[in-house]
Amino acid sequence: MSNPVGAFIWYELMTTDPEGAAAFYGPVVGWKIIGHSDPQSAADGMDYRMIERSDGGNAGGVLKLTQQMCDGGARPCWIGYHHVTDVDAAVRAIEADGGKALMPALDIEVGRIALVTDPQGVPHYVMTPRPPAGAPADARSDVYDRHAEQRVGWNELMSPDLEGAKAFYAKHYRFEFNDIMPMGPMGDYCFIDHGGQQIGAMMQKSADMPVGMWNFYIRVPGSIDTATAKVKELGGQVFNGPMEVPGGEWIINGMDPQGAPFSLVGTKGQ
Repeated sequence: MSNPVGAFIWYELMTTDPEGAAAFYGPVVGWKIIGHSDPQSAADGMDYRMIERSDGGNAGGVLKLTQQMCDGGARPCWIGYHHVTDVDAAVRAIEADGGKALMPALDIEVGRIALVTDPQGVPHYVMTPRPPAGAPADARSDVYDRHAEQRVGWNELMSPDLEGAKAFYAKHYRFEFNDIMPMGPMGDYCFIDHGGQQIGAMMQKSADMPVGMWNFYIRVPGSIDTATAKVKELGGQVFNGPMEVPGGEWIINGMDPQGAPFSLVGTKGQ
């Protein structure tokens, strides 16, 4: 896969209720959440489903959290996958720098993955993908796109140790930090440059946030006001917004009905 090392190449919703998630994100974003296509996952008793966009591409996947997973501490959330050339080497290097392996490396139909945390405890996957048979040599993931609808358009890390996180992601995923936006008492908003584009930002988490986390902004078709109304109508919560951000776009931060934090980005009106 031709995405650069460190790129976000997949997003996964971990949820206790895939049907409920489908009923929520369908009207809000326009996605379809369909039955899994990974025979190995089915054979292993896992419930894994694909998120399908209106253009027929995939926006990510949905993993149903079992009771055993929840008993082990798993909670509904969104998690990103970073592209690496060697999962096992990446896990060793991450552990050497203070991160942890939450799930050891394993092979699945579409590649090799491991679930890890950064040294600040924020979970994410590392993945060496295996493109499907017949795919072109320069095939690349398009689940992240700054401007396209029904994709993640911004990746935001709220970390308990901003400087430590910047050093970690720069070393392991080739992130660069060339611009900041001061936010007063909230500290600096440090933009992430990667692969020749600005893909998100990092900031110090607020004291009232229990843990650090990655926050992903999904671009909605049409108006952010319409999407916000749907969120509320379908049992989601809106904690912040709609709020205008630099560039003339609008965002909200909220939680889906199953308890996974999420964010939306879109335009005003229409």
